[in-house]
Amino acid sequence: MKKSTKALLYNFLGFAPVFMLFYYIIGEFTNLSGWMVPLTAFVVTTIIAPKFQAGKIQGEEKIFMRWLFIKGVKEIK
Repeated sequence: MKKSTKALLYNFLGFAPVFMLFYYIIGEFTNLSGWMVPLTAFVVTTIIAPKFQAGKIQGEEKIFMRWLFIKGVKEIK
């Protein structure tokens, strides 16, 4: 499997559970309704969820992760 495909899969696996959690929390504990619930959950999740990206460094493709709660960019093995 290509590293760029893995990075896309990691992005989905990092985004989806966090989105569902915030969708439930926002729907239950705020007065928002309709399309505002998923929109708000999307914006919050976009900020909170980790981001993965594949890149070529010295001819070798690697996956990197950036997250709000970790300083800097980390390489994923």
